[in-house]
Amino acid sequence: MTPSPRFIVVGAGPAGLSLALQLAEGGADVALIEASERFNRQFRGEALMPSGQQALAQMGLLPLLGELPQRALEGWSVWLEQRRLFVVAEPMGSLQPCTLVPQEALLEALLERARRCPSLQWRPGQAVRRLLRQGSRISGIELSNGERLEAELVIGCDGRGSLLRHQAGIELRCSGEPLELLWFELPGPVPKDCVWGFQTLVAGGQIGSACLNASGDLQLAWLLKPGAKRDELSSEEWAQRLANLAPPPLAEVLIERGTSLSAPVRFKVQVGMAERWQQPGLLLLGDAAHPMSPIRAQGINLALRDSVVAARALLSGGDMDTASITIEQQRRPEVRRLQKLQEAEARQGHLIGSNSPLRYGLTLTRGLMGPIAKRVWKARQGPLRNGQPEQLPRPRLEP
Repeated sequence: MTPSPRFIVVGAGPAGLSLALQLAEGGADVALIEASERFNRQFRGEALMPSGQQALAQMGLLPLLGELPQRALEGWSVWLEQRRLFVVAEPMGSLQPCTLVPQEALLEALLERARRCPSLQWRPGQAVRRLLRQGSRISGIELSNGERLEAELVIGCDGRGSLLRHQAGIELRCSGEPLELLWFELPGPVPKDCVWGFQTLVAGGQIGSACLNASGDLQLAWLLKPGAKRDELSSEEWAQRLANLAPPPLAEVLIERGTSLSAPVRFKVQVGMAERWQQPGLLLLGDAAHPMSPIRAQGINLALRDSVVAARALLSGGDMDTASITIEQQRRPEVRRLQKLQEAEARQGHLIGSNSPLRYGLTLTRGLMGPIAKRVWKARQGPLRNGQPEQLPRPRLEP
């Protein structure tokens, strides 16, 4: 009997942790390396689209998902100059609505299940220093404490700034200019009648967003213009700026509770695609292979879908390098398509946000143009919500 292959998975985000779980439950020896001790990073993506829920179903994890705190998203709306252009209710023709689940809770639940597997080594709080090589092949990793681990395959799930991708000499082919965002949080409770679903806010040449997260706190974003410096403002001043984008009920809450608004956290997001996702002994997945825009919450969902395809191929018993090539070939088309749809939505938002005559024209004629804009917007959402269903293998049956 051929022994199970041995894997090192670097990064315990959605891609790495879900993959390590599937490999370990499939009988493979897996070392899961994570630089952080905890999963409580701010502003982790928590929107599970139907595509991400499908991936969890393929892993046999829907019962686990049902045990976690969650909230179904009511819908999506776009506001111009504090007036509603259109609104679309969930589930938009899908079997399930977009569902908000705290990512920290999801990761902790996946880890708890994975640690039941005797073939899993969990190594938190240990950063990777460098890749190890034997000739032209990557053979393992060296940790920051000097420890060396060897494996048949190293799997890099270490995020958009992937150290493994960089050390392997794999180029990230960037797409468009990077997005720079300021993220804010207003602790709940927030009156439900002032925030309905995910709101895109466009006014006065600025773009922002607002949504109640799974815990009932209000999350807000402010899109910085290219090259803009962050203004040093107080919480009340930022609350006023955000209120200038928002419809009246939300604006009132922001002004009344401005002192409770968190200080902004700045994120720079570069969308791109690794020139290749693999080389002998190495496979990249998730943001390490294809950093996504935050538009329509694709990062977590594509990470989960990557892991399903990768687990099935890697557990098949074949050659690891051949399996890695197959995984990239299967996953790249869906990712490329969704990145193009994200780019189209970003271009449309930038056009409207930066063009005052167009913006005010749409505002004045929203009774006529709103339904047209709604149809155009909805036409893009199918793939962004559902992915390409044929991408994933048949569901795994629970024993």
